[in-house]
Amino acid sequence: MPELPEVETTLKGISKGILHKKIRSFDCRDKRLRWPIPADMGSFLKNQSFENAYRRGKYIILNLADKKGSVLIHLGMSGKLRISKDLKSPVKHEHWDINFNDGWTLRYTDVRKFGALLKTKKDPNKHVLIKHLGPEPLSNKFNGEYLFAKSRKKTLPIKNFIMDSKIVVGVGNIYANEALYLAGIRPTKKSGLISRCKYEELSHSIVITLKDAIEAGGTTLKDYTNAKEAPGYFKKELKVYDRGGENCLKCKKILKEIRQSNRQTVYCTNCQN
Repeated sequence: MPELPEVETTLKGISKGILHKKIRSFDCRDKRLRWPIPADMGSFLKNQSFENAYRRGKYIILNLADKKGSVLIHLGMSGKLRISKDLKSPVKHEHWDINFNDGWTLRYTDVRKFGALLKTKKDPNKHVLIKHLGPEPLSNKFNGEYLFAKSRKKTLPIKNFIMDSKIVVGVGNIYANEALYLAGIRPTKKSGLISRCKYEELSHSIVITLKDAIEAGGTTLKDYTNAKEAPGYFKKELKVYDRGGENCLKCKKILKEIRQSNRQTVYCTNCQN
């Protein structure tokens, strides 16, 4: 599933090709995504242009010029965006295109159809899918003191706690595993029992992990590729995720793999406590 670094990488890859260009048309070949694509999306976009593009959590938000509205895109579990001037005729799973007057096209592909394409004429940050999201982990609002305050009296395991988008957005399973290893915190430890000092370490580890992943273009484990169809190279940097049964890179002890909320968790019983 594309997580924050993959969405950020995708956003950077498409931004230059779509901003400040007049939209010629919108082609929808299958509206049956996680939520149906609005029937009037074509008329909503025709002759408009995107004045800016940004990420909120795992959502890509494209604002139309002159405050005409916004488009919200979510990649779901397998969604991909491509921007090209020489796209071939669409094939199966290529569900929609936004076509620009200069001949370029933004195309969305999604095998599992868990992604989304929605629109709003109001402030997108107040949209029902956005307004309850926690702070961005790479913003000034996110730090150890914030996590410490939010965690008091919580019994939720720390890995589940930092993956809760109402607490902080974008810390998906891969990066939660990696950040907890870097901070030396066992994923199963109750979030309410972790000290303020350890939360400072954890917040720093989350930021470092996400920045490094963005720099590497995200993580490709199966089929993720960016807007230029290149894989993410952070997989080469993974210290624990997908390494259950292998040696810890620090102490050489065998890494333990368990399931938490039906997701893979890998940690070192010696280095993380």
